[in-house]
Amino acid sequence: MLSEAQIDRVEGLIREVAATLIVPRFDALSDDEIVQKSGPDDLVTIADREAELALTPRLMDILPGSVVVGEEATADDPSVPERLLGDDPVWLVDPVDGTRNFVHGLATFGVMVALVHEGTTQAGWIFAPMEGVMARAIKGEGAWLDGKPLQGRKGVSFSDAFGDYSSTYVDPPLRDLFSDALKSVRGTRQGHCSAYAYLDTARGELDFVLQYRMSPWDHAAGVLLVEEAGGAARFLDDGEGYTPLPRGSRAMLTVSDKAMWTDYVGTLPKVE
Repeated sequence: MLSEAQIDRVEGLIREVAATLIVPRFDALSDDEIVQKSGPDDLVTIADREAELALTPRLMDILPGSVVVGEEATADDPSVPERLLGDDPVWLVDPVDGTRNFVHGLATFGVMVALVHEGTTQAGWIFAPMEGVMARAIKGEGAWLDGKPLQGRKGVSFSDAFGDYSSTYVDPPLRDLFSDALKSVRGTRQGHCSAYAYLDTARGELDFVLQYRMSPWDHAAGVLLVEEAGGAARFLDDGEGYTPLPRGSRAMLTVSDKAMWTDYVGTLPKVE
């Protein structure tokens, strides 16, 4: 759907916006540049807002006829994700994924961009500004980190697995059920950043990610990255594969090795 030149333009744009609008504000925000949205763990900063405003028109310029669904635009107008139901190509933008980490001086945050058409993620990017690394996935063509092919870890049993599970937004009683089930794995972390959860799964540092809040900008790029690196992302209630559509909260398990998904899900609580 995109030419190599267009792909290069997307990556250059992401790097430019991160370098000019995001990184200079890392560990340098004043109190009036940070705003709570739904609560103390749900934050937005001047970097989020300005980065999304900078990305939006230039992404549409790269692919004429496309539209944008951004996290911050959706916060201002909840109808914005309905653009995913239309016929136009849609750019999904999370300008600073892991804003909580960004605000507290933790380097584990990223910029996430995905291109969706007719309900399918065609391309996705995760840029980790403080590492300076760019992950790219193209549907059916593979996944790369700074030009090197990505391959997730394979054949790891659930008891030996290490995963990412941030329980903050998981509703009880499911939160406690998941926490109990995950006591049988080698370990988990609460990374509070989907960009790093998916990036680390695709590059062989994690074996699984357990997610619940289904904002499409949090998952489209990362799921494609993991899938193109040999993994799988499916919902726990019926095993349906992830698609980037507007939806409410729904438990989803992403694994680095698609052959292990059924084994892993068999150890987790049954979700209706």
